[in-house]
Amino acid sequence: MKIKTFLVLIVAWLCGMATLSAQTMAPKREFRGAWIQCVNGQFQGMPTEKMKATLISQLDNLKGAGINAIIFQVRAECDALYKSSYEPWSRFLTGVQGKAPSPAWDPLQFMVEECHKRGMELHAWINPYRAKTKGTGALSPLHPYNKYPELFVSYGGQLYFDPGYPESRKYICKIVRDIVTRYDIDAIHMDDYFYPYPNPGEEFPDRASFAAYGRGFLNKADWRRDNVNVLIKEIHETVREAKPWVKFGISPFGIYRNQKNDPNGSKTNGLQNYDDLYADVLLWVNNGWVDYNIPQIYWEIGHPAADYATLIRWWARHSAARPLFIGQDVNRTVTKADLMNPNQSQIPAKYRLQRSLPTVQGSCQWYAAAVVENVGNYRDMLVKEYHKYPALIPLSPFIDDKAPGKVRKLKPVWTEDGYILFWTAPKAKHEMDEAVQYVVYRFENKEKVNLDDPSHIVSITRDTFYKLPYEDGKTKYRYIVTALDRLHNESKAVKKTVKL
Repeated sequence: MKIKTFLVLIVAWLCGMATLSAQTMAPKREFRGAWIQCVNGQFQGMPTEKMKATLISQLDNLKGAGINAIIFQVRAECDALYKSSYEPWSRFLTGVQGKAPSPAWDPLQFMVEECHKRGMELHAWINPYRAKTKGTGALSPLHPYNKYPELFVSYGGQLYFDPGYPESRKYICKIVRDIVTRYDIDAIHMDDYFYPYPNPGEEFPDRASFAAYGRGFLNKADWRRDNVNVLIKEIHETVREAKPWVKFGISPFGIYRNQKNDPNGSKTNGLQNYDDLYADVLLWVNNGWVDYNIPQIYWEIGHPAADYATLIRWWARHSAARPLFIGQDVNRTVTKADLMNPNQSQIPAKYRLQRSLPTVQGSCQWYAAAVVENVGNYRDMLVKEYHKYPALIPLSPFIDDKAPGKVRKLKPVWTEDGYILFWTAPKAKHEMDEAVQYVVYRFENKEKVNLDDPSHIVSITRDTFYKLPYEDGKTKYRYIVTALDRLHNESKAVKKTVKL
């Protein structure tokens, strides 16, 4: 009897481990993002209709690859890939700074609409301080430098807001508020450009602002870090005040600090957020001033100065106070061989490692076009293996953890377009409670219902209907529909049995 009981327990444990392993390899919730940048000039001077077609093609391709969030660069150098009253149209859009697109259109509005049609989030990516890159000639009269030249400094052949001036922060927050208020975005996003990357032999020229606004700091490095800390805190507050459901996320350089400079740092030897860019990322995460963190761990496993495996484990241990995703470099991942199997790339090893760490909730691909072009069969691997099933965006319970109500009036209806499952949105008292998406699951008639298994998700949609795959009407299936609010809290399930 004891042996039989022991065997039953072993079998149950093995089944449990198999289920856990399957859910680890195919998580129901996972951030699957991709960056679409403008600074590489891929859209510069492109006619309106061609750019729209290019973006639609990219989004369709990325949707097919399982991507559920797009980070779209809309402000590269105090300019705009959207209609702004404060800053000029970007040269990365029309070829000339300040020149409006013709025929007129708004790329950010377009991307919000197209991403939402496909069940994707849209994160508006801005560069806060950078005001002029080396390739930019004349600045538009609308450029803030021509209005507030005293707030800017030149460094490394480029132009920057001086972070030491309170007016700089006030201006940047004004831009953030304008974007969040006017567009139905899901997040404001900033990457790794805080104080500029060091230019050897050149000191950042902020003596005047330090003298005027030193706030009692004796150490300029500490003062610079505090300048960025205050900006991050104020942007977070600005976003929350404008629309409490919009997130604020960052994608910092991949090394926080090296262990030789800080016992709690990583065993790496490279440029550092804290010391070189004056970005105290862990402070922002631990104080709740950012809503997600995507460190750019662009190196390979085994890199001598910045090993991917070392860094992802370090961030997993130290950055768990807010959702942690990993910035992946597509090109480097496919061109570097697996250390244990030189005949394959590092895609499998990186994904195994990422999904083995409970505090890592997804990744973001740098850059989207590399996925679209299927460099090194990267997209194929996502489709066949790592993004085989759909995934919901991870939760943000520190913003809101209340689920919307259940869908109403779920029923199948014959129409001219076929057999369609219809439902009605749940009632909501507040905008935060409104359903904006729906998840449709399908199970065989006697199959055990497990909503944690993403292989049963057949659609994540903003529509209140789903076309059923009718065949001969002889086989029973159970369809389950749940509602998602803006922060992806999921409602209770509503079931309907249909014969297909």
